[in-house]
Amino acid sequence: MSLKGKNIAILIAQRGTEDPEFVQPKKAVEDAGGTVTVISTERSEAKTVNNDLDPGETYQVDKSFADVKAEDFDGLVVPGGCIGADNLRGNEMAVAFVRDFFEQAKPVGVICHGPWLLVEAKVLNGRHVTSFPTLKTDIENAGGTWTDEEVVTDQGLVTSRNPDDLPAFCAKIVEEFEEGKHADQARSA
Repeated sequence: MSLKGKNIAILIAQRGTEDPEFVQPKKAVEDAGGTVTVISTERSEAKTVNNDLDPGETYQVDKSFADVKAEDFDGLVVPGGCIGADNLRGNEMAVAFVRDFFEQAKPVGVICHGPWLLVEAKVLNGRHVTSFPTLKTDIENAGGTWTDEEVVTDQGLVTSRNPDDLPAFCAKIVEEFEEGKHADQARSA
């Protein structure tokens, strides 16, 4: 698989994104030849966590939501982390950025607590997804169908449950990013 020439956005909260859910998808895209742009609420450094409570690492943010448009990218990765996902879903610019990927039928990979942004963006109606189990009710209330599977793909949307699913998640997002836009995805956004 080759993502040469593809520009993929990956989100990170200023604090609280789950470290392996940020690092491993980023590496998978880069290893496949894609370019990754790290985006957050401000252009500075962001601190990740491990298991939501333990300190992770510090990463440089390339651009803020104010600096980017979904049109500039071929795909999007939304890592989890309970605190990080909650912080991002509370940011109107982050939510609008995510929604725009669905309106443009671009592939999106979301893991663990990341689907909270999809709930907030109102893009789950009629979608089949998975997530960390505690999001099941939120997803169903947003019109989605939740299932407990390692990786679920629905019209360019790839979802997984937790860091244990990262190998399958990373392989599937690379595949979907290589395929590109999905005509049916925009219909349900």
